[in-house]
Amino acid sequence: MSSHLIIVDKSSSFKFDRTDLEVLTTKDYIARPELVRTRNPKIVNLSRAYSYLGAGYYCSLLAEARSHKVIPSVKTILDLSQKSIYRYALAELEELLKRRLHKMAQPPEASFTLYSFFGSADDRRFQDLTRRTFDLFRCPMLKIQIRLKNDWHIHSLQPLSLDDLRADQEDHFRAALDAYTKSSWREPTEKPAPRYTMAILHNPKEALPPSSPKALQKFIKAGEALGITIELVEKKDYLRLAEYDALFIREDTSLDDHTYRFSKKAEKEGMVVIDDPNSILKCTNKVYLAELLKAHNLPAPKTVIVDRGKIPWLEQQIPYPIVLKIPDGSFSRGVYKVQNRGELEATAATLFEESDVILAQEFMYTEFDWRVGVLNRQPIFVCQYLMAKKHWQIVKHSTDGRFEQGSFKTMLVDEAPKAVVDIAVKAAGLIGNGLYGVDLKQNDRGIFVIEINDNPNIDTGVEDLRLKDELYKIIVREFIRRLDGRTNGEVARS
Repeated sequence: MSSHLIIVDKSSSFKFDRTDLEVLTTKDYIARPELVRTRNPKIVNLSRAYSYLGAGYYCSLLAEARSHKVIPSVKTILDLSQKSIYRYALAELEELLKRRLHKMAQPPEASFTLYSFFGSADDRRFQDLTRRTFDLFRCPMLKIQIRLKNDWHIHSLQPLSLDDLRADQEDHFRAALDAYTKSSWREPTEKPAPRYTMAILHNPKEALPPSSPKALQKFIKAGEALGITIELVEKKDYLRLAEYDALFIREDTSLDDHTYRFSKKAEKEGMVVIDDPNSILKCTNKVYLAELLKAHNLPAPKTVIVDRGKIPWLEQQIPYPIVLKIPDGSFSRGVYKVQNRGELEATAATLFEESDVILAQEFMYTEFDWRVGVLNRQPIFVCQYLMAKKHWQIVKHSTDGRFEQGSFKTMLVDEAPKAVVDIAVKAAGLIGNGLYGVDLKQNDRGIFVIEINDNPNIDTGVEDLRLKDELYKIIVREFIRRLDGRTNGEVARS
């Protein structure tokens, strides 16, 4: 007699000729445990449903109480009961899914469904995905719904029963059952419980995100290596924010949208948050930054704050060409170069429709801008961002919404000019101890601070070109350091 016991709602539901397996109904297993003939059975619970406090649930619960090994366990049943619970595993599984799809010569072109029987996929191309899903959720029969909506994602994980089997699936189920009951039952190695959990706020639809989907996965993997669970959240997850210990904002920030609200809520909940509300408040407004740099005698292009009445006066202060900026533009948006009075008046009139004051700045052409990444007052990367082809900015925006970006050169901090790095670190320190990207220009007159960004790009193949995965770990370690400081009752070093 095999050491395996199959539990079903009705004996007739188990149509497979396996005389070596003991088969028992849910009612008998619950109420008449003396009928179990197998010593120390390994139980496969194939009940019709696993709803909380239902018969299938009680079978797994009693199996654990009786020291019988059972799949699915009560924990797995509860994990699979709600997407909000099993969501933690989807990032890893979706990465496997996308990796597999990327390697296919002819990937699916529309949403599809996978069926997993003991980790065996009905579509063998996705065997690594169903195997990993079974490692995470030891459920005998699972329906994995995969949808394509802008990008591929796993829509749901749904336990199945024998009654759900189609006739054409019976051979696959039989083969999977045979393989599983003839193999040793080794539970997957349990990973140590993470010390902390961190949410990364992102917008999958953002055209110029500060971190691409691939970079976001790099952060998640860095977290795994360092013992912190990192999950991706979106605007719709606002009410769930307090479930996490930390928040990392990885989408374009603004004072009048959800990113600032997320940051404020995280701060109120006592979470570690980057970007913190104060950094967003200061960095998103170029008027504030211009005054801040001036007050602390940091070199910057000549800049004046202009209202509607000062346009004629402006020509006396700054020679053409003049750069006009709205206070809260980003990624070269809201930045215009004007060559004469006509262009000045027309462009300024448009910008005054968005803001009561605008910035006018001397034009300072360079072939590239320096970008120094600064975290907690320490430089972590340096890039040269080259201007877009035949354009005076890093990003060239078209009226149809398209954009072109210039090339780049990434270097280690020690390889960059010390004066550039020192000025950048000093400028970032005026804002706080968060993560900043300081933009600077360098010419024969010296080094000038252009902007301090509260949400700098951290992307694959660009900012991480030299440090590789270590860049992501540096940032995650800073979150852990701050979390440890709060756990130990200390104040994070500023």
